[in-house]
Amino acid sequence: MKIVVVGIGLIGGSMAIALREQFPSMRLIGVDINEIYLNTALELGIIDERGSLDALSTADRVIVSIPVKETLKLLPGFLDQITENTLVWDVGSTKHAICQAVENHPKRNQFLAAHPIAGTEFSGPKAAVSGLFEGKPMILCESEKTRSDLFAWAEATFTGMGMYLRRMKPKSHDKHMAYVSHLSHVSSFMLGKTVMEIEKDEQNIFDLAGSGFESTVRLAKSSPEMWTPIFEQNKKYLLQSLEAYIENLLQFKAAMDTEDYEELYQQMKKTNQLTDILNGIKTN
Repeated sequence: MKIVVVGIGLIGGSMAIALREQFPSMRLIGVDINEIYLNTALELGIIDERGSLDALSTADRVIVSIPVKETLKLLPGFLDQITENTLVWDVGSTKHAICQAVENHPKRNQFLAAHPIAGTEFSGPKAAVSGLFEGKPMILCESEKTRSDLFAWAEATFTGMGMYLRRMKPKSHDKHMAYVSHLSHVSSFMLGKTVMEIEKDEQNIFDLAGSGFESTVRLAKSSPEMWTPIFEQNKKYLLQSLEAYIENLLQFKAAMDTEDYEELYQQMKKTNQLTDILNGIKTN
């Protein structure tokens, strides 16, 4: 089996590692515009060889792990190149625009819109790890449009990575991701930006920032090259989530202005329910 991974970063690289664990005899070909990433992935043994997009014409499976804006632009051409039994799946954080881009493609049934809810704030092949997807959900959109034999392979393979599968409509996926994931990244980036603009002494940031600050701005280390296109494609739902978030911040500020600390307490107490929700998810 020959698998081509387009984009050898954290997710593409980790998926390559997971696939090799399931299929030791497979041949992994890496394609990336970043020469350093390709060389690193080869040195680490994540891929067997460097390649170009020409490799798509002989691939059995193709993983598209590039910024969603590039996926939107390039995916139809990728489908043009593949053979009749090749499966292509992407791992992008937005789905509606991508599904629309290939809606009428003659090889639409050889594409699976997928999104593994896994990752870290780090990027590149050095960040790729074994077991990244263990116990994590794989969101599948419009999976009914993927050819049954190809979907059956994907279902077994993703399950073999330790993932559990959830099916969602593309618009629903993007809406929920805006609130649960994308807003978190905006919040982290802007908190980091605010602190850096107000606190000019870097030593103070280093000395005074506790684990709370560090954990809250962890996502601010994420790649702007990846996240800017995600924000662009999910503009509608991200703006809705930002409006709700800003309204809550204004309510918090108003309670501070009026010294209504009982209101602050009740707001925070209500939010504590998240602990039970997240603990419940982890133990299910």
